[in-house]
Amino acid sequence: MIHMVSEGRDLSGAGVTRLQALKTGRLIQYSAEAGAILGRAAPQQRHLIAAFGRDLGAAFQIADDILDTEGTEAEIGKTVGKDVAANKATMVSIMGLEQARAHAAMLAEQAANFLASFGERAQNLVALTEFVVSRRS
Repeated sequence: MIHMVSEGRDLSGAGVTRLQALKTGRLIQYSAEAGAILGRAAPQQRHLIAAFGRDLGAAFQIADDILDTEGTEAEIGKTVGKDVAANKATMVSIMGLEQARAHAAMLAEQAANFLASFGERAQNLVALTEFVVSRRS
């Protein structure tokens, strides 16, 4: 709802961060945390996995906004430039392309760091953080 209501409005970086956290961020955070719950992870491990999911979700959304800006329809399989056409506030529109890219990379690295205590057991999730910010579709 916040996403639809905010179209055409100027949002601050904090506003976009909140919108995206409640959108993609919570979905990915919940998915990660649900796996931890089902796997009977200890509370501290659940906290780390939830934080991983939160930051992965934020990085994913920024990467998606970057693809909407510089991707091609052939690459991403959908119309590009929709955010600009709809006057949507994104981290790209607020920070610019390069700063948004750097912010997504920082979030992905931070997400991977939350998994450090899991060692090799988390290698696929760590690889996912790298994929999220380098994907072209």
